[in-house]
Amino acid sequence: MVSVINTVDTSHEDMIHDAQMDYYGTRLATCSSDRSVKIFDVKNGGQILVADLRGHEGPVWQVAWAHPMYGNILASCSYDRKVIIWKEENGTWDKMYEYTGHDSSVNSVCWGPYDFGLILACGSSDGAISLVTCSGDQQWDIKKISNAHTIGCNAVSWAPSVVPGSLIDQPSGQKPNFIKRFVSGGCDNLVKLWKEEDGQWKEDQKLEAHSDWVRDVGWAPSIGLPTSTIASCSQDGRVFIWTCDDLSGNTWTAKLLHKFNDVVWHVSWSVTGNILAVSGGDNKVTLWKESADGQWACISDVNKGQGAVSSIADGATNEQ
Repeated sequence: MVSVINTVDTSHEDMIHDAQMDYYGTRLATCSSDRSVKIFDVKNGGQILVADLRGHEGPVWQVAWAHPMYGNILASCSYDRKVIIWKEENGTWDKMYEYTGHDSSVNSVCWGPYDFGLILACGSSDGAISLVTCSGDQQWDIKKISNAHTIGCNAVSWAPSVVPGSLIDQPSGQKPNFIKRFVSGGCDNLVKLWKEEDGQWKEDQKLEAHSDWVRDVGWAPSIGLPTSTIASCSQDGRVFIWTCDDLSGNTWTAKLLHKFNDVVWHVSWSVTGNILAVSGGDNKVTLWKESADGQWACISDVNKGQGAVSSIADGATNEQ
C-alpha cells in the first residue's frame, strides 16, 4: 500500500512540469510554464518557499539537483533554449552559469555521478546533446553531440558510476574502472546509449522498440550487481525495461512493462533501483516492482488528481 504523505501548494500560476527532491529529501524544486523555478523546504511535513528563481523566458521543463558535495546547486532547462545553473550562497540563490548553446527548446537536464565532477547532460529539440562541465574557478567546458536524435532529444539520464558486477568481482584495494555513460531518448523513436572514449563522446548502442517519440528514459541506480537496467517510456503508451547482463554492455534485451492507454511522460527509479514510478496522460502515478521470477507487477495505483505525490520515487509528477 502506498499512501500520500504530503501535498505541496506551489502557487505556480501555470502547469507544473517537474518536481525533484534534493539528495537529503528535505528540499523540493519545482518548475512551471509560468517561467519560474521554486524551491521549498519540506521538512517535517511542512512547506516553506525559500526561493522563487526568475531567469527563464519560457516554460521551464525540468530541474536537476547536483550532488551536495558541490554545494546547493540546481540546473533548469527551458523552451527559451537556455540552461541555467543556480547556486545557493549564504542563503541566497543566484545564477552560477547560463548556457545558451542550443538552437531550440532544451527539454532535459541530468547531472552525472559525483565521481565525474560537476558534469551536466542537456538534451534539446535541435537534436543535439550538450555536456557542460565545471573545470574549476567557475570555468565551464562544453562538448556537443550534434544530431544525436533527428528531430529532437527529449530526455537524458546518466548511468551509475558503479561498474556492473563490481559488488561481486571487485578485487579489494583496486580502484574501479569508471566509464562515463548516459542514455537518451528522442523524437526518432530511439533510445540511444553514449559513452566517452579518449575524451570524445560516441554512440554505443541504439535500442529500438518504441513506435512513437520516446518521452523519458531512466538508467536505474546500481549497487554493483551484474545487470544494467534502463526504463523508457513513449508517446506510444508503452514502457520498456531494458536489461544488459554481459559486462561488455553489448547485448540489451527489452521487456514490455505495460501498455498504457495514453502517452507516458515520465519514468523515475527509487534510490535502490528496484521500484519504478510511471506517470502519464491518464493522470496517474503507478509504482512497479520486479518479482523473483522476473515479471514486473504494479504495487500501487495513485490518482494524481487526488493530490498524490509518490513517496518512493522522485520526479514523477509531470503534466498535472
